Amino acid sequence: MRTQVAIIGGGPSGLLLSHLLDQVGIDSVILEKKSRNHVLSRVRAGVLEWGTVEMLRNSGLGSRMDKEGFIHKGTYLSSQNKGFRVDFQKLVKNKVMVYGQTEVTADLYAASDKRSRVIIHDVENITIHNVQTESGYLIYHKDGTEYRIDWDFLAGCDGFHGVSRKSIPVNILKEYERVYPFGWLGVLSETPPVSDELIYANHSRGFALCSMRNKNLSRYYIQAPVSDSLDKWDDKTFWDELKKRIPEEAADNLVTGKSIEKSIAPLRSFVANPMRWGRLFLVGDAAHIVPPTGAKGLNLAVSDVHYLFEALKLYYLEKSVEGINRYSEKASERVWKAVRFSWWMTTQLHRFPNQTKFDQQIQESELKYLEESNAAQAVFAENYVGLPY
Repeated sequence: MRTQVAIIGGGPSGLLLSHLLDQVGIDSVILEKKSRNHVLSRVRAGVLEWGTVEMLRNSGLGSRMDKEGFIHKGTYLSSQNKGFRVDFQKLVKNKVMVYGQTEVTADLYAASDKRSRVIIHDVENITIHNVQTESGYLIYHKDGTEYRIDWDFLAGCDGFHGVSRKSIPVNILKEYERVYPFGWLGVLSETPPVSDELIYANHSRGFALCSMRNKNLSRYYIQAPVSDSLDKWDDKTFWDELKKRIPEEAADNLVTGKSIEKSIAPLRSFVANPMRWGRLFLVGDAAHIVPPTGAKGLNLAVSDVHYLFEALKLYYLEKSVEGINRYSEKASERVWKAVRFSWWMTTQLHRFPNQTKFDQQIQESELKYLEESNAAQAVFAENYVGLPY
């Protein structure tokens, strides 16, 4: 088989890139190691920057999102059970959309079905060859048979553990990482959200977040040791701890119920550079991971797709290599800005091992300053709703 762009990874970034390429007549093939049902069952973040919203709309993917998503014009921050609101609309004339990554992925699969795009699931043993030549190809296995795909360009949308980044020589690739000494214990429940906007809570007992998926589906998180067993966190224990960390009014109004999903996720900041080697491009989690505190993971993947799509469109339609040559530089610049914001939110809102009373007071003073300063709130809002591409 031959294609112009081979894409490893059938998650939202790979699907979106294929969708955009198809709209301008550039063919692609997607390889995904998991089944379609598995991809669609992943529970992921749900806050979309407005640039992501507009990109989905402009590519014909916004119909269901606009019907079922929730526009948020601000968010709440709290410290020691007392909170305040940051008004995005007032400060930076912008907003975000709450619409789950699972739903975005479902919309992308539906669009792919309509155009009969080639998506090959359940592949194994992908190997990448001749990345720095015009004769690039990959080998994969499916159902015990070996296959080959020749391509002009290869997009690695295969996540942190995928094969794409590992194909870049260690003397070329630079990696930057910080692993945080805690995780997020997340609970999904069929209960109405406690607030119409997200609540981020700093507390001496640890971080908490109140989020939502729809009017009757809520997502809540508390900081917890990654090593904790889920058996330690029965539903009652979780709800009791959450109430201790969030604003008093929210705790009083919280509707609890049986959890339908519960997991503990580790937190890390990770960046790999360069994001391009020869004709291989890293996209999304293959190149960078951010803690979910800043709601940037999916949005960074979308911005990578934007830069790569524009580069490939320029190459095929105008015979220019400028976008390809600048992809890593442009994408990485935005990545690092988002990494900084996610790092700031994580260090500001969580309790770290051996944290002293002084450290806690500094965090509380920082939040107090943010509450009282329009300039500080504007900086926060600008980063939260998403920096321009």
